[in-house]
Amino acid sequence: MPLREVLKAPSSPFLLVLVLLPLLPLSAKTKPVALDSGYTFALAAADHFLQAWQSGDVENGMVLLSSHAKEGATTDVIDKFFSNPGPSAYEIERGRILKHGRYEFPVVLVTGSAKSFHRRFSSLVVVNTGNNDWAVDKLP
Repeated sequence: MPLREVLKAPSSPFLLVLVLLPLLPLSAKTKPVALDSGYTFALAAADHFLQAWQSGDVENGMVLLSSHAKEGATTDVIDKFFSNPGPSAYEIERGRILKHGRYEFPVVLVTGSAKSFHRRFSSLVVVNTGNNDWAVDKLP
């Protein structure tokens, strides 16, 4: 049956909707958000810090801490944070700007053993310390 006859048939409005609906743009699409240049650097710093946490690398993790974060945490707290006896993983969610040069990223830290895993929800604050150097200002 030719398309012209199908469209003239009594069920044509229904068929027309079925044919044209996939061609319409979806209004549920999210609009792209313009990011400032600092977002990428802050996200990279958060990722490098959590990579150090995942591998238990205290030395590289300490380098990525701001002086404010180092003053607020004891050596024992930092050592405990980086000690992961079992497998670990992390998730970084979309960050938000707190103010110019300061971002907060919700994170999920996953730790455990072969039998059970635990998820800990927290956030990581990253700041621009000058000269486009970024550091973690708040431990998760």
